[in-house]
Amino acid sequence: MDFVFPNEQNVTWTVMIVLYPYITGLVAGAFIVSSLYHVFGRVELKAVARFSLASAFVFLLFAPLPLLMHLGQPQRAFNIMITPNFNSAMAGFGFIYTAYLIVVVMEIWFVMRHSFIARARGSGPIAWLCRVILLGNLHEDDSTRAADHKIAKFLAGLGIPMACLLHGYVGFLFGSLKANPWWSTPLMFVIFIFSAIVSGIAVLIFHYMIVARLNGWKLDQPCVRSMTKYLWGFMIIAVSLELLELMSIAYKQTEEWEVLDMLIREKLWISYVILQYLVFSLIPFFLLGINSLFNLRDRITNAMVWTAATMLLVQVLLMRWNVVVGGQLVSKSMRGFTDYFPGLWEKEGIAVAVVIFTLPFGILWVFNKIVPLFPDAVSRD
Repeated sequence: MDFVFPNEQNVTWTVMIVLYPYITGLVAGAFIVSSLYHVFGRVELKAVARFSLASAFVFLLFAPLPLLMHLGQPQRAFNIMITPNFNSAMAGFGFIYTAYLIVVVMEIWFVMRHSFIARARGSGPIAWLCRVILLGNLHEDDSTRAADHKIAKFLAGLGIPMACLLHGYVGFLFGSLKANPWWSTPLMFVIFIFSAIVSGIAVLIFHYMIVARLNGWKLDQPCVRSMTKYLWGFMIIAVSLELLELMSIAYKQTEEWEVLDMLIREKLWISYVILQYLVFSLIPFFLLGINSLFNLRDRITNAMVWTAATMLLVQVLLMRWNVVVGGQLVSKSMRGFTDYFPGLWEKEGIAVAVVIFTLPFGILWVFNKIVPLFPDAVSRD
C-alpha cells in the first residue's frame, strides 16, 4: 500500500481551496441569522440583525479571493461572464455568486437606507459617499420606510434559498467527483450547507462578544441565548450528518473502504478523529447543551458560549481541511498515500490565508464607521 502515481505526489488543491468553502460558509450562515429576524420575526436577534447582514456581504466580497490566489492566471476568471458556459460546474458558481451578491447588496440598501440618509445629510467624505450610495435620493417618510421594510423582507426571503444554493453548490463540486471516494457521496452538499450555518452563527457570536467587550457594551442576553440554541441545534445536525456519511461508507464495505479506512487511521487520525470530533465537536456540544438546557449566570453563559463558538469555527475549518486535503492524499491507484502541509510564506501558504481571513473583519470596522451596525448597543455603565 505504498504506490503513488508521480503526478499525485504534490497536492493540487491546497490551503486556498480549503479557505474558499470556509469563507463561503460564513456568508451563508450569517445571512440565515439575518433572515431569521427579517423574515421569520425572531425579534430577539435584532441586536445582531444588521451586523449579520453586513457580515454576509463583506465575507461574500472575499469568498472568491482564495480561488483567484490559486489560479495561475486570475484575470481569466472574468471569462466566465464574458463567454458563459452553462455546462461548466465552476462557471455555475460564478452565476450563483453574482446573483446572490446582487440580492445581498439590494437588501443592505433597503435595510440601512434610513442610516445612509442620516449620514448623507451631514458633511465630509462619508456624507458624500452615502449620497452616492443613495443615488442622490434623500427623501424619506412613513410610506418610504414601510416600502423599504417590505422590499427588504422579500429580498431576505429570496436570499435564503440562494444562500443554501451558494454553499450547497460548493459541496456539489466535491461530491460530483466520482473518481475520489472520500468526496463522492450524496450527503456532501447537505453537510456543507449545515456546517456553513454552524460556522456563520459561530463567527457572529465570536465577533459580537469581542466587539461588545472592546466598546464596553452590555451584551443582549436574549440574543446570545437564542443564537446559542440555534448554534447547538445546527451543530447537532451537521455533526450527525458527517458521522452518518462515514458510517454509510463503512457499512457498505466497498472496495474503496479498505483504503479510506487506512486513510483515516494513518493520515487523518489526529486532524479528523481526535481534533474534529473528539475535541472540537464533543466539547462545544456539551458547552452549548448545558447553556441551552439550564439557566446559568450571564457571565458563565457568555464565557462558555464564546469558547464553544470559537471551537466550532476551528471544527468547521478542520472539516474543510479533512475533506479538501484529505481527499487528495489517496492515490488513484488505491495503493498509496501522499502528504501535504502548507508553507508559511508561499503564495498559497498560511500567512496569505490568515491575511485573507482577517481582512473582512477590518472591512466590517470601516462599514460600522459609515453606518452603525449595532444601533441599539448600550454601555455597561
